[in-house]
Amino acid sequence: MNTLLDAETEISEPVLNVVAHMPTASLPVLMDERFARRLSDADVMRIAVLLARKSYDEGGCPIGAVIIDNESRRIVGKGHNTLVQENHPYNHGETAAMRDAGRIDFSRTTLFTSLSPCEVCASLLHMRGFARVVVGDITNASGTEDLLREKGVQVDILEDADGIALYARFQAEQPALDLEDWKGAAAVTAGPRAGP
Repeated sequence: MNTLLDAETEISEPVLNVVAHMPTASLPVLMDERFARRLSDADVMRIAVLLARKSYDEGGCPIGAVIIDNESRRIVGKGHNTLVQENHPYNHGETAAMRDAGRIDFSRTTLFTSLSPCEVCASLLHMRGFARVVVGDITNASGTEDLLREKGVQVDILEDADGIALYARFQAEQPALDLEDWKGAAAVTAGPRAGP
């Protein structure tokens, strides 16, 4: 099958943006395995950040995630936070990517998340047996990396400057929504002492 993205295709921001926005099930039509193998960890993190940007542009919380197969480096799941867009309290970037990937053996995968996972997502990552988690922003939020490591998950930090700036902007613009995403609507009602 002929694909648009192959061993000769330059890996650029516009190309990664197309990968971020195309449904995962359609990616084999867009890119071949040779292209997938050339994606560095920084490239995959950039896709997660582009998904975070998608959520922000939709009026949501800017958090994105991508799951790759460790052997082939093929993208098997991706998603972004849709707390606002779907009125769903726990459709975070990580859970959206897991739902997109479906019923697979996550011990053979790596999840890239644009922001440090919340406690619920960290627990789910461990429960589903992820081998590795790569975190793109521990500047604006952190805390579950040690929890994941204690559970035997390899955690790597690969901060993305654009992702960090985007989340900082979101926190400044919408502190109540940021608090709701981390702690629920009750935390917003309770006031400032309930922060993340």
